[in-house]
Amino acid sequence: MVKPPSSASTIVDNNYNHRFQHRFVSSSSLQSKSPGDIPILPDSFSQREDEHEYPSETLSSVAGGIVALGKFDALHIGHRELAIQASKVGAPYLLSFVGMAEVLGWEPRPPIVAQCDRKRVLSSWAPYCGNVTPKEFQVQFMSVRHFSPRQFVEKLAKELGVCGVVAGENYRFGYKAAGDASELVRLCDEFGMGAYIINSVMDRHQDARNINRCDLKERGQVSSTRVRYALAEGDMKYVSELLGHQHRLLLLVKGWESLTSTSSKHRVSAPKSSLLNLPPKDGVYENCSLLFGERNPVTCRVSIDETHIHLEVDQLDFCDYDHFQNSQVLGIEFGELRVNCV
Repeated sequence: MVKPPSSASTIVDNNYNHRFQHRFVSSSSLQSKSPGDIPILPDSFSQREDEHEYPSETLSSVAGGIVALGKFDALHIGHRELAIQASKVGAPYLLSFVGMAEVLGWEPRPPIVAQCDRKRVLSSWAPYCGNVTPKEFQVQFMSVRHFSPRQFVEKLAKELGVCGVVAGENYRFGYKAAGDASELVRLCDEFGMGAYIINSVMDRHQDARNINRCDLKERGQVSSTRVRYALAEGDMKYVSELLGHQHRLLLLVKGWESLTSTSSKHRVSAPKSSLLNLPPKDGVYENCSLLFGERNPVTCRVSIDETHIHLEVDQLDFCDYDHFQNSQVLGIEFGELRVNCV
């Protein structure tokens, strides 16, 4: 079990390198940020849960670990930096909230990373995290919605048995985003946990991107918003830079709607309703990779229109066509966008 710092917390500068450069700072040396800067970790337990004074008798799966705090939709390089820092101190976990959109009445939207693909992405972080794959730990948002910052940290320490937390410098938490990074440092120290605050990973192309300037959270850092923007532009190179890997689109296919073959090509189509995560902009993408089962990737051409996604594969490359037809989950990693409309 990691022994948390007794009266200090660490702030780390992470400009795309992984050297553990750090300095100790007191909670008062961190400037407060304006409300709504980063994931709102609203309040908390029910009244009964709030009355508990002691840790749960049954340890949680995250007990003894170091949890990275955030909203990990995209699993981008900024999120990876949180996991890297956590792994330098103890067993790394990503702690996020489920059910937030439903509770807050947000319009449903497809995830950037398919739920069934998240373990694969996290396993790719292991070489950066001391050959340890970070694990995810989820908390029902409804159960903590009205927690004060103090109640939330108390839950981490007493109920979940967490040893320390890692968060970005703009992180906000508690009901109505009442707590900031300095408050997190202070409260963690009060409850005997380490608090590691890291600088934001900045987008190298921020000057060339017309991101929403009215967004108060937008300060040039890598974010899920920027990933969604890049996908909407069809700029797959930029998407890869933000994610640290190629974007993989997954399809759950129960049967292809249409299939045509020539002497040299196979072309199949599936409705967009079969997609498990967010696709890029409609258009034609060359030199894509089609992944199914444990087979080697197959080079393909992908076209996306308003209702369907179409795959065109060279017959010579398609050595196991029957297996492809029977596959239920297919992956596509995209090449360059060549045509803006199908």
